Amino acid sequence: MGAAAPTTVIDSDVHERLSGTDVLLPYLAKPWHSYVTDYDFKSGYIKGGFPYALKGGDRLDWSTKYGPAAVSVEAMRHHLFEESDTSLAILNGFFHFSAMAASFEFATALASAYNDWQIAEWLDKEPRLRGSVHVVAADPASAVREIDRVAAHPGMVQVFMPTVGDRQYGDPYYHPIYEAAARHDLVVTFHHGAPTPTLLGYPRYFAEWHVLAAPQAAMSQLTSLVFNGVLDRFDGLKFLFLECSLGWLPWHMRRMDENLREFSTEVPWVRRLPSEAVRASVRLSTQPMGELKPSEYKRLVEELETDELFLFSSDYPHYDADDAAKTFPESLPDAMREAVLFRNALATFPRLSGVTA
Repeated sequence: MGAAAPTTVIDSDVHERLSGTDVLLPYLAKPWHSYVTDYDFKSGYIKGGFPYALKGGDRLDWSTKYGPAAVSVEAMRHHLFEESDTSLAILNGFFHFSAMAASFEFATALASAYNDWQIAEWLDKEPRLRGSVHVVAADPASAVREIDRVAAHPGMVQVFMPTVGDRQYGDPYYHPIYEAAARHDLVVTFHHGAPTPTLLGYPRYFAEWHVLAAPQAAMSQLTSLVFNGVLDRFDGLKFLFLECSLGWLPWHMRRMDENLREFSTEVPWVRRLPSEAVRASVRLSTQPMGELKPSEYKRLVEELETDELFLFSSDYPHYDADDAAKTFPESLPDAMREAVLFRNALATFPRLSGVTA
């Protein structure tokens, strides 16, 4: 793909959307077509279900002459690259088939079809987009085959998995996926979705779920990666948590450090303080920033003793999407602002090495 134009904003969490599952038929292996055409598959197999009857969720001004936001590359190009300051965007999708609780063969076929659709309809049409290798985490062998198949495309920069699966991601069961990601210089990225409950299940109201589900899931999986030694075993591999908030991280790092000191004999394979391992290997996207003021963000960075942990994300096309200029204004120190807007992404994703800032 070559070097991009001078980069000022790299958006680490952008969602492209299928207009319908039938869009995948040209890319889906024919034995599975009947699941879409005869059984009207959309998301009925997705584990957990989503009990909140909310409609929409996109920012209203992003429904334009190009159609609904995120459904076409033309609309995304207009919203992100023409109207906003974005220079490069990483696609994460909406279709979390990796959370399917059964029929893993069908899920694998969907993942392959989705990856091919993403390449043909997005990456090959817009050089400022980068993509995710979607895999079925519950079947690591198929996930590895898919990573090996799709990673040859230069636009792919990460392996995408749901934050919540059937087991914690520190489990050695997932090591083959991490090995494949490392082999191809891909980041391992986690994102919550409708199948992500809170630790007490689905609460009565969407507002409760929206506050709790994503950060609780991220805390649990990060703790699992740390104490099962994944960050030490796969030193050099980056793990990115998307859309899970930020403010909990300093406390959580201190809490993990305290517990390692207390229970180090239980986990002798953990070779570094968790805070050191997190600073080396873990990154978080910034959205949702909420009402965090620039001075509060600066204090958060100072508390973490590094400005390298956060990557800007808009969460396009959601109603609460963040704008880079408004979220990280020029009142922040230049070095800190540049770090979160693009330098941290360049340092996190090996496959962005050809992008210039």
